[in-house]
Amino acid sequence: MSVYHDEIEIEDMEYDEDTETYHYPCPCGDRFEITREELENGEDEAKCPSCSLIIKVIYDQDDFMVGEQVIAVKNMKELELA
Repeated sequence: MSVYHDEIEIEDMEYDEDTETYHYPCPCGDRFEITREELENGEDEAKCPSCSLIIKVIYDQDDFMVGEQVIAVKNMKELELA
């Protein structure tokens, strides 16, 4: 179990579209960071690369779901044939 420096809402973090990384200022002067891919994988800990502090990112994992496909059914006959 990790000890968190703080819990931060994803909306309070800055997003870098080029690196697909969320950032939040760390007391040490650097920034906590967590990637979009990590969020998609259900991770919620943003780490500071310069010190040992960790924050918990509060977010809705459903907003970061990828790879799910929804197949539309044209009519009920298609359902009956399946």
